[in-house]
Amino acid sequence: MAPSWWGEQGHRGGGGTPVVVKMETPKNWSISEIEAPCDEDFMYPNGENTKRRNKNAKQLTWVLLLKAHKAAGCFTSLASTIRRRVSAGTTDAADSLETESKVVKTRLFSCIKIFLMLALVLLGFELAAYFKGWHFSAPDLHLEYLYTLRGTLLVKDVFGLVYSRWVLIRVEYLAPPLQFLANACIVLFIVQSVDRLVLCLGCFWIKFKKIKPIAKGVTLDLECGDEGGDYFPMVLVQIPMCNEKEVYQQSIAAVCNLEWPKGKILIQVLDDSDDPETQLMIKDEVHKWQQEGANIVYRHRVNREGYKAGNLKSAMNCSYVKDYEFVTIFDADFQPASDFLSRTIPHFKDNEELGLVQARWSFVNKDENLLTRLQNINLAFHFEVEQQVNGIFLNFFGFNGTAGVWRMKALEGSGGWLERTTVEDMDIAVRAHLHGWKFIYLNDVECQCELPESYEAYRKQQHRWHSGPMQLFRLCLPDIIRAKISIWKKGNLIFLFFLLRKLILPFYSFTLFCVILPMTMFIPEATLPSWVVCYIPATMSLLNILPAPKSFPFIVPYLLFENTMSVTKFNAMVSGLFQLGSAYEWVVTKKSGRSSEGDLVSLVDKKPTHHRAVSEPDLVELQEEIKKQAQKAAKKKKHNRIYTKELALACLLLTASARSLLSAQGIHFYFLLFQGISFLLVGLDLIGEQVE
Repeated sequence: MAPSWWGEQGHRGGGGTPVVVKMETPKNWSISEIEAPCDEDFMYPNGENTKRRNKNAKQLTWVLLLKAHKAAGCFTSLASTIRRRVSAGTTDAADSLETESKVVKTRLFSCIKIFLMLALVLLGFELAAYFKGWHFSAPDLHLEYLYTLRGTLLVKDVFGLVYSRWVLIRVEYLAPPLQFLANACIVLFIVQSVDRLVLCLGCFWIKFKKIKPIAKGVTLDLECGDEGGDYFPMVLVQIPMCNEKEVYQQSIAAVCNLEWPKGKILIQVLDDSDDPETQLMIKDEVHKWQQEGANIVYRHRVNREGYKAGNLKSAMNCSYVKDYEFVTIFDADFQPASDFLSRTIPHFKDNEELGLVQARWSFVNKDENLLTRLQNINLAFHFEVEQQVNGIFLNFFGFNGTAGVWRMKALEGSGGWLERTTVEDMDIAVRAHLHGWKFIYLNDVECQCELPESYEAYRKQQHRWHSGPMQLFRLCLPDIIRAKISIWKKGNLIFLFFLLRKLILPFYSFTLFCVILPMTMFIPEATLPSWVVCYIPATMSLLNILPAPKSFPFIVPYLLFENTMSVTKFNAMVSGLFQLGSAYEWVVTKKSGRSSEGDLVSLVDKKPTHHRAVSEPDLVELQEEIKKQAQKAAKKKKHNRIYTKELALACLLLTASARSLLSAQGIHFYFLLFQGISFLLVGLDLIGEQVE
């Protein structure tokens, strides 16, 4: 029942319809009707009808109160979610062995806890000194002044003696090295910002000049393709997957509907699944498309040795592969358009130096939640700016592992797939570049795929994406130095491709904004200028968001979230660089199985019979194993986690923001406050998919 103050404000008359409010709980309310304007509203446009105006003012008040109740309901729901999550107590320790180096994780978390405890002690210390009137701003902190002050005023009690000694230690011993480290990180920050600006200028130039790769003199006629056609080489299509129960159907269906002569295409479904039920479902799907006339085969490995690289390497050892000139790779959640091959393969004709054609990714679930929106900003910049600029001006970029077409000669001549890192796609791209092969990136050819919708899945993906390049850098640095390529190409690979974008970026992001900035609040003699804390990061975020203009309202959450993710990226970078823990562990990114708009419209009219492979001799044993797996899966409950490092950093940053109030540092305070809240939300797993 609504509160009395709510019901007593209702009114009648004026030809309108009264507001009807239903409110059972703070979260559960609705507006059935809001009073519509009557004739008097148009007869007295200048507000002569005071009575009517008063009633409209009351309506506005009610609507504002409703919105206030909605906001209160949201906060109530958020508070209950936080209480429930904290009471559950499920932390990220359970999956640390899968996604992180246990040594690095433990040491990093221990360091963060030590910093947090010191920050709390120092905050109490500074508060006590502040209320005694012994708080000094930076201009006052000169050694001569402090020595004089120590000998006169502060030595009246023990606290004054201790505080004066602490200030002297700060000025003499702690501030100089901290300021040096801050200046070094600022230099790295400026260099990386200049690199980002140059990439953006290159992208603007491409747009202004309308530069794009063009396949010259190639026309495709699918009707005569089987009889020779214009340019229809033999194409092998590979779909590597592992326990991809949610997405295998749409991926296989999309690839089977590629427009290419049936006699000149072969589809390999490379299944690494260790779940018997998933194996049976994928095998059944392949059999169904074989009955439909698709040239598709199913391959399954007994073990996942080498992960995706091992899977692809095993498939390339088949004797029939030598008959194919090109190989196209699609991960299990990718849904290429039917004209994908006809828009990519023609670029290879009369271009014998071309080894790879890469298409752009687009995302079916980019608007699913805040996490996917923020990922879309990052990846839109990666494809629209980084890949396109590097492809146009350098003929080189990192292969994205999927939605690309390789020339077989380039793949085999560069050493084929190697199992030495978890970024086999970047590995083969670097080796092909060292062998002189050129790459083309097609920004106008898109392939639909999924973004991770939960923070746990995204975190695991980012750990692999940032530990793998550091493994590869250690392994291929001697080859880059010895390679017979220009000094410019070597410098681009070593400094820009690896050091600046894969190592320096996560290092300074974490060190500058999560370590140095909080420390400067407690050691105010070392300072970070406002343009480092606010203006340059805001400018870089604005440049990052330009390829996805619809995401402009999320520019502040994007900036904060990128700094929050620097912890995971820094941890992964250290693991990969020093070959620690899970640097070689591959965790398949969880998929939800969302399809592109229309969900393969070309299949609407097709209703093939679902054929079961009942002739398999081991089907009974397989079904029994499926039942056992299902019983085990039923015992596992899906839930959100609490991430301890992020929570500890949230407390550290919020403590530093409280300390900054004593120094009246406005921009620093707001940055630390909002950054701390960002870490808090991520630490409680309140971003991304929520499991009730």
